[in-house]
Amino acid sequence: MVVERGCMNGCASPVSMAMQGPGRATYFFNGVDPAADAEDIVATLHAYLATPDGWIEDAQPCGRLRFCLVGRVPALSC
Repeated sequence: MVVERGCMNGCASPVSMAMQGPGRATYFFNGVDPAADAEDIVATLHAYLATPDGWIEDAQPCGRLRFCLVGRVPALSC
């Protein structure tokens, strides 16, 4: 599911993207170019969904997005 939000507190680079899900790691990217990075966004989503907990071990397939990563947080184990 894609949800648009007004502000993700990444004003220095205005286009931000986050990935999160129940029982999955959370990722926050900043400085994303939706048009130029479209293939890397899709590759990153595939890498994220291919793991049971969303933790991407090898970010090379994510292309330029791996350099836009601001933070990642492991899934909560509650």
